[in-house]
Amino acid sequence: MAEVRDGSVDVAVWDSNPDPPTILPPDPARVGQHGLEIIMAAALTFQIHREPVGKRITASIMLADDKDADVAGR
Repeated sequence: MAEVRDGSVDVAVWDSNPDPPTILPPDPARVGQHGLEIIMAAALTFQIHREPVGKRITASIMLADDKDADVAGR
């Protein structure tokens, strides 16, 4: 699910695993598994909601510094 509001986009994902995600320790040799690190660096907010089965994770990402700016540059 994605919802645009107030110059940002809220993106939510769900899975059936109830365990919260964890950021792995820095390892320059590790290939992959950097998604959560990227989201934590870019997100305005990050929330984990437990569901009856699994969890829902929601992150809010700013679309532009100036919500009136043309993001596409046109």
